[in-house]
Amino acid sequence: MLTNIDGLFSKDVVSQLIGEGRRLLLSGEASLLRELPKGSWIGGSIPYFLTAQGGLKTQDKIFVRELPSFTQSVKVQVYDKNTLEGVYHDAPRSGFSFMILPGFSEVHSFFALRAPELSGFGTRPLLGWVSGFSLEGEATEALVFDGTTGSAFTNRAVVCHVELPVHKVVDINIVNLFEQGDGDVIVFPEDGFQITWAEINGERCRFSDYLLARKVDTKLPLVSDLQGVSLNTSFKQVDASQGVVSLFAPVYQGFEYRLARPVGDYVAEFEKRVADINGDELFFSCNCVLNYLYAGLEGRKTGLFRGPATFGEIAYQLLNQTLVYLTIS
Repeated sequence: MLTNIDGLFSKDVVSQLIGEGRRLLLSGEASLLRELPKGSWIGGSIPYFLTAQGGLKTQDKIFVRELPSFTQSVKVQVYDKNTLEGVYHDAPRSGFSFMILPGFSEVHSFFALRAPELSGFGTRPLLGWVSGFSLEGEATEALVFDGTTGSAFTNRAVVCHVELPVHKVVDINIVNLFEQGDGDVIVFPEDGFQITWAEINGERCRFSDYLLARKVDTKLPLVSDLQGVSLNTSFKQVDASQGVVSLFAPVYQGFEYRLARPVGDYVAEFEKRVADINGDELFFSCNCVLNYLYAGLEGRKTGLFRGPATFGEIAYQLLNQTLVYLTIS
């Protein structure tokens, strides 16, 4: 692992690490992150994690990932939807940019819909995740934190631009266990997180009626095939009374979607996909909270991959029900 500190720690231990001047990427309960001192860190709210001991929900520990010792410089910047256009231009020439977005915020929606249109899209490595909250009980606001100023935000993206030596090679990877099934072709008339109408095999219908009539398992995402790459869109809620289907990521007008094929044993399939990864080069990973819940990952180990289970993953653009990881070689 390319990090000195990696794992779950108490608020007091994390405060001590910050006081030592360590440069940290943090995830944990918002109430804990609010009490941390200022320093060289960014963070986001989430209580779900994949740890060395297995999947875990905790509201009294913070997950810590320390930047590599060979990091040359760190610059933390905060963006709204109007300034996010500059995120690639602000990125270091050698290194990567790490972004945390607050879930279900305006800037989250903007990035989800418009990321490929950002100036310089894909010219520098950009990864990260979407913050959230406990899915048990009443929903609260998702937060992101700029530790350099001690500020918390509900509608800003916080980005840590990390400069590395020029001889270091950064690679962002995606593990997606889902692929299109062979069922109906689904096309949507507009982009969005909230869907009313769809064309199913060319016939227009209310999408919620289609899902309910066929008793569709909404634990399986919609999948579009983008030039051989599967892109998932996960279901949040089907509201029959309003006739609206809510999603964790947007669908895009004109793209062909199908429901995903079921995955058997998630952990077994996952281990097949990542068997050849060099753990010495692995720096960061995050997995989707829906994989955590639907695959029953609580208490189950996922090898070398440890980190937050999030409301969305970022690998240049917003992803759902995937694992994203970064290696440095």
